[in-house]
Amino acid sequence: MKKFFFIIAAFLPVFAFAQNAQPFTVKSKLTNITGPAKAYLVYYLGANSVTDSASIVNGEFKFDGVIMDPVMASLFIDHKNVGFAKYIDQNFPDGGPSKTADGLSFFLEKGNLTITGKDSIANADIAGSAINDDNKNLKAQLKLIIDKAQKIREETRKASAEQQRSAAFQNATQAKYTVLQQEQKTVLKNFITTHPASYISLLALSSVSGPTPDAADVEPLYNLLSADLKNSEGGKQLKMAIDALKLTAIGATAPDFSQNDDKGLPVRLSSFRGKYVLVDFWASWCGPCRQENPNVVKLYNKYKGKGFTVLGVSLDKAGDKPAWLAAIKNDGLTWTQVSDLNGWSNLAARLYGVQSIPQNFLIDPQGKIVAKGLRGDDLDQKLEELLGKI
Repeated sequence: MKKFFFIIAAFLPVFAFAQNAQPFTVKSKLTNITGPAKAYLVYYLGANSVTDSASIVNGEFKFDGVIMDPVMASLFIDHKNVGFAKYIDQNFPDGGPSKTADGLSFFLEKGNLTITGKDSIANADIAGSAINDDNKNLKAQLKLIIDKAQKIREETRKASAEQQRSAAFQNATQAKYTVLQQEQKTVLKNFITTHPASYISLLALSSVSGPTPDAADVEPLYNLLSADLKNSEGGKQLKMAIDALKLTAIGATAPDFSQNDDKGLPVRLSSFRGKYVLVDFWASWCGPCRQENPNVVKLYNKYKGKGFTVLGVSLDKAGDKPAWLAAIKNDGLTWTQVSDLNGWSNLAARLYGVQSIPQNFLIDPQGKIVAKGLRGDDLDQKLEELLGKI
């Protein structure tokens, strides 16, 4: 569920990079730091991770370097000067920060940035950066939504195993997330509209539609962006992504593909013409997919007599084939199941731009995409609209 939410502080570089290196300088002063402390700056230069270090003298330190485009960076203070590798081991034992970690995530951009604070970089202020000001602004607007999402996650975690398996519980939880996703979309759209020249708008645009992006949502907002943003490498990459989305937009003819079923026989999507078919991307190892399967089973049995079927496409790997077959049997998935057993490199998933699962596309008898990303009650309501109430 966390993929529904755009948490800017965790943004990693996802765009291609410009060819011209741009210089940056980061100056910092932490007034209450003494001793042999050291600072570490971690960021990406193109596809390569860079870790730079600087000694802290009288609370002051400085970094100089080059970047290709604005990029997310992390600044760490090693108060005991134990060395970067040991610092990470001690302060990020499980991948997440411990209470002793002292770090700051921010956008590194060309020009001069000044970071000031007292005894902790985590609580320091950043000056001289419009991108970081915009980032702070948007994070504040999204905080309430993120807090609501955290509350739903906590409620779900506290529910009994029986409750979590219940289709009614899952549908109710999904409905809550759908409401929050719409709230998020509204905040992001408003930000992009009022900040068309901000680099943060370029990043926000990639999250407007949540896990099921639609060109109809994204392209009008892209057209509002400044010429500089559109001509940046990130802007060009986003335009290419939007053009690719049009291939699976609602109303488009569903791209055809063929993969082997669980018995090793080839199955082509176009062979289902004449029926409504739900192309359902999932995997045996995907918890949310397995939780959603009972709902798909219920709706398959409800509507299969009215010209509806399902084509399951698994993102399992070759070594996971036994688990895939077991999941089909254990979850009662009696419809056609296919996979090329290439995991996330599944050709059908790549053709449909699948970035997270579960994901699905509802295709009409003429082979047109009529809906996508439907789960729980949303799928039931759409099928009822198309096939009639049962």
